[in-house]
Amino acid sequence: MRILAVADEESKGLWDYFRPEKLLGIDLIVGCGDLDANYLSFLATMAHVPVIYVHGNHDESYDRKPPEGTICIDDQVYTYQGVRFVGLGGSCRYRAGAWQFTEAEMKKRIRHLRGRIDRMGGFDVLVTHTTVHGYGDMSDPAHRGFTVFRELLDAYRPPLMLHGHIHLSYGANIPREHIYNTTRIVNTFQRYVVELDLPQRRPEPANLWQRLFHHRPVGD
Repeated sequence: MRILAVADEESKGLWDYFRPEKLLGIDLIVGCGDLDANYLSFLATMAHVPVIYVHGNHDESYDRKPPEGTICIDDQVYTYQGVRFVGLGGSCRYRAGAWQFTEAEMKKRIRHLRGRIDRMGGFDVLVTHTTVHGYGDMSDPAHRGFTVFRELLDAYRPPLMLHGHIHLSYGANIPREHIYNTTRIVNTFQRYVVELDLPQRRPEPANLWQRLFHHRPVGD
């Protein structure tokens, strides 16, 4: 699967200077937050593939007027062409406002998804706004990643995580990619094309999940 991922800053090449051939070969567009709703609506109009997204910490307006023709996957497990996506938007809480969460609040969101993830036998792509703490985040409260994401990646070991929030324009030495265990973590600032070749499906790691989150087994 060839994924066009976008976040944080609208690409002039995909909006002001758009040409249809720029989307040739793209199977799916993924928005990782903090984008003009009209931009995502434009991509959904021009592309012949789904546009899915999660909220950034500056996307309160989406709750009143979401991007048209798109699919919000926040707190959802979304499947397309056999690829399973989990959406967890928002940033670490650093001020009052929507789409900001404490570690405990994000952990609660993950717990609510656990049953759906298990029924799907795991997932393949984690779509977030911010990253995993220690993997491409920054030291200030506004740009810190979530530690609890590590537990999610440990439990299910998806091959890919897509995020935004950390602008590559913040510094010359900010890497676009990291590796956490077997998961490739990609900062999708502005736009980035990612090729995803899925390995053979792995069995559901229910016991590990139960140890991490102290949750009852499904069916109890």
